[in-house]
Amino acid sequence: MLDALAPGDRFWIARELLVMPEEMPWLIRWMVNTFVRPSDIKLMKHKHIEVVRAKHVYLRMNLPETKRHSQPIVSLQPAVRVYERLVAHRARHGFDGADDYIFLPQLKNREHALAVLNFLFHWVLEVEGIEKGPLGQDRTLYCLRHTAITLRLLYGQGIDMLTLARNARTSVNMVERFYASVLNGEMNVGLLQSRRGRTV
Repeated sequence: MLDALAPGDRFWIARELLVMPEEMPWLIRWMVNTFVRPSDIKLMKHKHIEVVRAKHVYLRMNLPETKRHSQPIVSLQPAVRVYERLVAHRARHGFDGADDYIFLPQLKNREHALAVLNFLFHWVLEVEGIEKGPLGQDRTLYCLRHTAITLRLLYGQGIDMLTLARNARTSVNMVERFYASVLNGEMNVGLLQSRRGRTV
């Protein structure tokens, strides 16, 4: 029984799940624009997500506590469109309630749901021939979180490490060790060359 599946147990993927679901592109775009961990994906429900339309448009995500972090996560604006399309799709299939899961809501065993998403993501990587990173490391679903944080370090104008770390529910030390370590000065040469405007 899938409902009795324990972490680390082997599992079989049902035949109906061996078709690439429509939500995989949404999942990839979602993770690159929200900073979430794969473990957040398995627990995320519609009641955890709020669309904010003010000076900036973003998702406020009040997710269950992970790794002793419980503060809301703020998404980038592209995540709003992904979420709205997901909600419209879920509504057509009856999975748009507050307590419905956002990804693979039909699978009530969430360890199994995350394992299926990992399998599908590896399938995408295999088809595209990009299973390995530039240093030979295996790419996983977690790499999308790395991408989200690294892109902010590269292109977030003037963003500071503390703000980024707090929003990604991690520490400045972790950002420096695992994300900023792949950057070099030339990648942000524009910021290095910039000057504060003169005040009159």
